[in-house]
Amino acid sequence: MFALPPDPDLLKQVLAPLLEDFQYWFERSSKLLQSTQLDFMDAADQQDLLGRVLEAQQAVQVAQSLLAATDGQAGVEMTVLMGWHKLVTECWSLSMQHRSENKGSAQ
Repeated sequence: MFALPPDPDLLKQVLAPLLEDFQYWFERSSKLLQSTQLDFMDAADQQDLLGRVLEAQQAVQVAQSLLAATDGQAGVEMTVLMGWHKLVTECWSLSMQHRSENKGSAQ
C-alpha cells in the first residue's frame, strides 16, 4: 500500500482553523487562570496549568507562523495536536466547573 502526498490546500483548510481554535481556547483559559483564584483548585496546580497553557499558546503561534511562511507545506505531528487537544479538554472541564460553582454561589 502507498500513501499519497498530503494536499497542501487541504492541510491549510484543516490545520489553520484548528490552530485558530486552539489559540482561542488557550487565550480564554489563560485569562481565567490569571484573573481568578479558583477555589476548587490548589494555587500551585492553577499556576502549573497556566504555565502549560501559556507554553502551548506559544507553540501554536509558532505552528501558525510556520504554516503561513511555508504556504501550507508545514504540518504538526499528530502527537503534538493530541497533546494540545488534551490540554484544551482540561481547560474546558475547568471552565465548566468554574461556571457551575459560580451559578451555585449566585443563588
